[in-house]
Amino acid sequence: MTGLRWGILATGGIAHAFTHDLRTAGLDPVAVGSRTAASAQAFADEFSIPRAHGGYDALLADPDVDIVYIATPHPMHAENALAAIRAGKHVLVEKPFALNAAEAAAIRDAAAARGVLAMEAMWTRYLPHMERVREIVGSGALGEIRALTADHTQKISADPAHRLNALDLGGGALLDLGVYPVSFAWDILGAPESVVASARLGETGADTEVATIFTHSGGAISTSVTSSRAAGPNTAAIVGTEARIEIDRVWYTPTSFRMIAPDGTVRETYVSDVAGRGMQYQAIAAERLVAEGNLAGDALPIDETVAIMGTLDDIRRRIGVVYPQER
Repeated sequence: MTGLRWGILATGGIAHAFTHDLRTAGLDPVAVGSRTAASAQAFADEFSIPRAHGGYDALLADPDVDIVYIATPHPMHAENALAAIRAGKHVLVEKPFALNAAEAAAIRDAAAARGVLAMEAMWTRYLPHMERVREIVGSGALGEIRALTADHTQKISADPAHRLNALDLGGGALLDLGVYPVSFAWDILGAPESVVASARLGETGADTEVATIFTHSGGAISTSVTSSRAAGPNTAAIVGTEARIEIDRVWYTPTSFRMIAPDGTVRETYVSDVAGRGMQYQAIAAERLVAEGNLAGDALPIDETVAIMGTLDDIRRRIGVVYPQER
């Protein structure tokens, strides 16, 4: 155990995956909260968690919980995170961090005022292969980076009642899936200086496909394609004047990549060796940041999370997606 005691807020699929990886890494989930006592108890039994709370408030009032992983749908993230922060808990909030930049900023500011960590659970940032990608980029081995491309395309559901298609639940491919390539472009190239976006909207008004083109400092261009109705390659590439990195399927999970010279020579091959899904790395990072007293973050600073939400807001303005909570 590394010190922090975890509370799991909500018991859906992503909470199962995260808690499994907490256990894989030897971290310490001590309590779970759900809207129903039965769901909380079933989750606690599955993962040998000592306490099950039939309600989120009860979880947040648990004095043995130091940090809360928030796994509710993203329209509830701000409410849940702010409640946890008021209770003096650190928070790791599933991506997308909030519904929009205003909510994200409110979480950031509340955490700063309370002196706790607020961190986005963009787990891809913390995976070992992404750490190596950043090392290569930082070394200059790619030369001048000219382009970046990534897709996140899945065939999920056309059911209008499905969460991804329900505007009142923050539905749409962009916030659930597109946040990955948008965050990746920010990670490698920094803030976009210009944004172009195009989308297809489904029957409910939620976006089902989104394509983006960003320009970044120095003139580099990044592109992304996102879909919730069709499965694509889910690969990514960073193209520089001296070499390129090709990240294999599925690029945002533990995977492999190659650094390739312009003549096709493979200069480096990286193959991930990760237990579980890989969600433990963000939890380990959160515990380290708390131990260091670095509440601003490093691989994904909280200010960058808020700014990325601003980019997502900009894209939604351009494609005409507004959530009922914003009207």
